[in-house]
Amino acid sequence: MALQDVYNMDGTKVSEIELADEIFKVPVKDHILHQVVIMQLASKRAGTASTKGRSEVRGGGQKPWRQKGTGRARAGSRRSPVWRGGGVVFGPKPRDYSYKVPKKVCRQALKMALASKLQENELLIVDKIDLETIRTKRFVDVIEALKAKEALIVTDKQLKNLELSSRNVPTVKLVRSEGLNVYDILRYKHLILLEPCVKQLEGRLLA
Repeated sequence: MALQDVYNMDGTKVSEIELADEIFKVPVKDHILHQVVIMQLASKRAGTASTKGRSEVRGGGQKPWRQKGTGRARAGSRRSPVWRGGGVVFGPKPRDYSYKVPKKVCRQALKMALASKLQENELLIVDKIDLETIRTKRFVDVIEALKAKEALIVTDKQLKNLELSSRNVPTVKLVRSEGLNVYDILRYKHLILLEPCVKQLEGRLLA
């Protein structure tokens, strides 16, 4: 097992923790990470874009002008796609873009994402982040002390003061361990795990 330093809120090393090799030492395969990230992004798509075809737009019941003798091109309907205000050809309709990737692949991708942060020295483990009051300035001071201004923070439980203090910081996101996912890990430069989260993740990924 690999040893990783544990820091406090002031950025000072206070202890060490063992990390499971089955999670944090797996080989990173980019194509698996890419596959899972694309699946997550596709599932987030609203799929509400919609256009009207020529059978749905208003008008078109009467032939605009007679077939011959006017010198103009033939026209049978004001709904024609070549007319301004006419229908749209092969336009988008509401649809569901989501699809599923096998659970084993998703679990392996999560391990790889965690391992990549450890390999790139972008993983920080903090014993706790306890804020006495809701204060954004205090939270920013903690982030600066940890030297991780762009970070994903993973908590083991609901920490109301921490959640409310961090919500106005655009470069930081707070999630709980059960909601940790590949896209969020890769999106932020640093990954900050509260110490209790390590055991929760190991229990989740090694079950």
